[in-house]
Amino acid sequence: MQQSTIQNRLLGMLPEEAFREIADDLEPVDLPRSYVFSEPLKDCRYSYFPETGIGSIVAVSPEGQHSEVGIFGREGMTPAYLVLETAMTPYSIFMQVPGAGHRLPNEKLLEATARSAPLRRLLLRYAYVLSIQTAYTGLSNSIHHVDVRLARWLLMCHDRTRSDRFSLTHEFLAVMLSVRRSSVTNALHMLEGNHLIYSERSLISIRDRGALEDFAGDAYGIPEAEYSRLIGKI
Repeated sequence: MQQSTIQNRLLGMLPEEAFREIADDLEPVDLPRSYVFSEPLKDCRYSYFPETGIGSIVAVSPEGQHSEVGIFGREGMTPAYLVLETAMTPYSIFMQVPGAGHRLPNEKLLEATARSAPLRRLLLRYAYVLSIQTAYTGLSNSIHHVDVRLARWLLMCHDRTRSDRFSLTHEFLAVMLSVRRSSVTNALHMLEGNHLIYSERSLISIRDRGALEDFAGDAYGIPEAEYSRLIGKI
């Protein structure tokens, strides 16, 4: 496999020698909507490096309550904490926007990180950045109004796609933001009324990226800045 054809940011940024450590084990894979990467407290067999689409990391309570705590796409991978030598987390991780990417067996990735310091360093940095994203998702859920949280979330999705348009239902957004469907509808109307997005049925289009960032204010930007500082432009 040629590194020059890879669209995942982590794989593309690896030094050539580090990429060769895993190149033969990378397998192309389709990632349809709701594709499950891992379930709570269950070992998973593969590591995934998306090239398109968006994955969702959801915390699940013992009573079955859900709240999204992170997302990833072409800038990342899952399970991010495999580099810490665990493939088991309490999260449910699945695709929310369909796409495609590459996967390789976890044992192969762990063997490669043991041999390659640059590979291990990059994945450790990504795991750190993802932990920052999770922390700031919790902060935003605590202090920001739902329309600001929605603006932040749409910006994060926009960072990980090649289009200004993506398909997301109100029901799905309600689960991701841990609010009622009516709150999502009101927030979408707010953003649309300010000419920041277009919203029709299950399709949302970013109309004015800069103005959407201004609206999100301090809810957006710190995890992205950490990614840029430690890894590269998101």
